[in-house]
Amino acid sequence: MNRGYFPCTGRGSGPIRNRRDFLYGLGAGIGAAALTSQLAASVTNPAKAGKAHHRPSARRCIFLMMEGGPSHIDTFDPKPELDRVHLQRFQRGGSDKSAMESGTRYYVRSPFRFGKFGQSGADMALNWRFLSGVADEICFYRGCQVDSVNHPTALYQMNTGNRFPGDPSLGAWVQYGLGSIHDNLPSFVVLPESSYPQGGAANWGNGFLPPEYQGTPLRPEGSPVAYLSPLPGSTIAHRRAGLEFMNSLNREHRKKFPGHEELSARIGQFEQAFQMQMSVPDVLDLSGEPQHVLEEYGYGAAPTHNMARKCLLARKLVENDVRFVQLYAGTWDSHDYIGKAHGALVESVDRPIAALIRDLRRRGLLDDTLIVWAGEFGRTPDNGIRGGTAYGRDHNPAAMTVWMAGGGCRAGHTIGATDELGAEAVEEVRHIRDFHVTLLHLLGLDDNQLTYFHAGRYKQLSQFGGQLIRPLVA
Repeated sequence: MNRGYFPCTGRGSGPIRNRRDFLYGLGAGIGAAALTSQLAASVTNPAKAGKAHHRPSARRCIFLMMEGGPSHIDTFDPKPELDRVHLQRFQRGGSDKSAMESGTRYYVRSPFRFGKFGQSGADMALNWRFLSGVADEICFYRGCQVDSVNHPTALYQMNTGNRFPGDPSLGAWVQYGLGSIHDNLPSFVVLPESSYPQGGAANWGNGFLPPEYQGTPLRPEGSPVAYLSPLPGSTIAHRRAGLEFMNSLNREHRKKFPGHEELSARIGQFEQAFQMQMSVPDVLDLSGEPQHVLEEYGYGAAPTHNMARKCLLARKLVENDVRFVQLYAGTWDSHDYIGKAHGALVESVDRPIAALIRDLRRRGLLDDTLIVWAGEFGRTPDNGIRGGTAYGRDHNPAAMTVWMAGGGCRAGHTIGATDELGAEAVEEVRHIRDFHVTLLHLLGLDDNQLTYFHAGRYKQLSQFGGQLIRPLVA
């Protein structure tokens, strides 16, 4: 009897030798989940020897996750037809099906005006005052679709390829396939909001991959990692001696359970925690940033400070060879007052994101750093009316806008289209699995080769295979 998962590289989990070992194996998932609060990417990580399947366009990725589902209709996909049908009853297929199912519904025009920007003539709402200045660095994609209308399952699908928890996240797959670049820093870092997104830490978990591949979340306030600073009076020699003693105990324990990868991961995590105490404080210290750079990002100013801090940290992390950084901003779940809600959100993220793109370009990092902007789904062209002016939009898995910058994407282009009302993608229509395959391709990975044996079969990010969206690639 085997524990149930074996990596395709041949690293097995070993046989279960007795009842105690069997019971230990039943808790392996819980043990791996508990490690989420610890540090990931051990220095003994076997994937450090990871190798790209083909020449990559990008070495690193910054994924800007707009939790809650930003409205494509009110950001990057203008729909003049909605002005004509504003407040008319919603119709689909000749019958008022939506009205019958969830009350009377009406088409709603966008509260924002749009313009065309850059030499590419990219469509953007006028309140993107800063991002519009880097429009030619961006590849907008309007053909993406997902399966779920519920936030947790849609977030899981965007982050892991599966609508249900338990699968590895995109960052975990990238780390598994390519390994770490930097010995003293995690390879996969997450910058969440003060509260975790719906579905929690499983959005950046390792799933059935070994636990060292999970993301390392940095706290939004105070010390970014708990216990990062040593105790007063503790010297490097003291900490090294304590670490060696702890590792010797862990190694003795591992001899009794040679098939349990969590034990090896624990040893590596303690080692990396020691290394991080010396390297992370400098990397995450923003006090040395020039004042003009802080002002460019909107650091220290309302309402941009929180996003500016995360974008600056993301830049410093990739500058120090962190492989994958995911940054959360939200929530964009605007079921009413979309003008006020989306207006405030755009104002909070517009300046920092534009500054991040410009800063990476100045430093020569944008060409091999892929930036991705996405929510978990788009929004509908209609909604119920409350209070006469509280217009909003519902969840829409059939239409959304995602965009990329840098890293070999086809900058200065808009790919795909939605129908005249923004209800459904109609050109270059692809499932999210194809978008994931495209992201992996830009990072030098082939989804069909990036597999892990689990539950009786080789699994991959796309679940059952996907196709490259060629028009998105330069």
